Amino acid sequence: MKNHLLPICLLLVGCMPGAMPDQASRAAQPAAMSTLPPLKSFARPTPARPGRSNADIARDFLELAFRLESGRDLPVLTRFEEPISIRVTGAAPPTLLPDLSKLVYRLNTEARLKVTLTSSPDANITVQAVSRAQIRKALPHAACFVVPNITDISQYRAARRSSKANWGLLRKRNKMAVFVPNDAAPQEVRDCLHEELAQAIGPLNDLYRLPDSVFNDDNIHTVLTGFDMLILRAYYAPELQNGMTRRQVAARLPAILARLNPAGEAIPARRPLPTPRSYIRAIQTALGPGSSYTQRRAAAREALNVSQALGFQDHRRAFAHYAMGRLLAASDPEAALGHFQAADRFYAASNHTSLHRAYVASQLAAHALSQGDANGTLAIVNRAIPVASRNENAALLATLMMLRAEALTLSGRASEASTVRLDSLGWARYGFGADWAVRAKMREIGALNPLKG
Repeated sequence: MKNHLLPICLLLVGCMPGAMPDQASRAAQPAAMSTLPPLKSFARPTPARPGRSNADIARDFLELAFRLESGRDLPVLTRFEEPISIRVTGAAPPTLLPDLSKLVYRLNTEARLKVTLTSSPDANITVQAVSRAQIRKALPHAACFVVPNITDISQYRAARRSSKANWGLLRKRNKMAVFVPNDAAPQEVRDCLHEELAQAIGPLNDLYRLPDSVFNDDNIHTVLTGFDMLILRAYYAPELQNGMTRRQVAARLPAILARLNPAGEAIPARRPLPTPRSYIRAIQTALGPGSSYTQRRAAAREALNVSQALGFQDHRRAFAHYAMGRLLAASDPEAALGHFQAADRFYAASNHTSLHRAYVASQLAAHALSQGDANGTLAIVNRAIPVASRNENAALLATLMMLRAEALTLSGRASEASTVRLDSLGWARYGFGADWAVRAKMREIGALNPLKG
């Protein structure tokens, strides 16, 4: 289940946390109705190969495959018998099928799975496009979700009261339903496809300790990474079978990973500490829906306290600082800046967190722009823009480009600024959706420019 965490690249310094309107109306507009440049999309993925040891990846695999996000253990491995067929039902937005086709191609070429698209009602996986209101009615805190043994969202309530939707009782996978929003921005729909199909096909758990994966509830990575493709490929290795226990899989996993990822054999294991439920709950409260501002701040402080007490020096410590910075941005900008700078320092210590730093860069650049520091803003965003593009994050890319345009304006390079701003709009349409949302983002960033504010 993809959780409703506050979109971490949408709110900049000076904006009230959680003050953005309901995203349900951020759906993309038909081209004929839009007055902005054509919507852009990423042509070719460039995922990096996993750069961690096979010993650590084996541990990650076992925790992903044999545990639910709730922390409940699963007794056996379950998967589909290939080939896997996928169909689309409901009122699908125009970007859904192209993005799904790209994902299916990647699953075939990178994860080496046999996945096909079909219109048959007998498909293994049904992707149903429904409204966000329907999704919230079923699961209030979910942006999208996957359920076994049903094909339509109307069947969910009854299935939930029975054993049909109980993952712990599965012994193999036959049918799955993935529910995605049809009235959200194209990027959100695509992100849901990546995360929910990955869980429909493979592991069900998320781990906050993973720096390079969509199997992480921090929502930093939103398209399947090289690590994720390796996990899915190992999940369907011929050495594994439905019904195998954790111990049986653990015995075969080292040889599987040595065959699929020989470079990982030479990398020393790091064995990062597990993430306690107290940290997970704190982050979900700090950035999720349904809590007051005071409760969010207390939760972010709790996440920081937990990470400090456990001696975390990785992206989890950084993310706690980032969450605190986000929540302090309106009431105490200088304290917020300190937390963003701390987050950047922790992220900078790892080779696996360049995308994380790009998110923080949007906050640091916004602050530099608001202080009239055009050169500092440009230095920050110029490093982050290629990272956002390489990771196919149009919302972040558009935000950084708009910041760059304002910094160019501030430095007297008006013609160059106009070109960058115009180029950002196609990415913004994919990342934010409707014209009003794109224009709101432009106004928000423009207001940071001292020449306009």
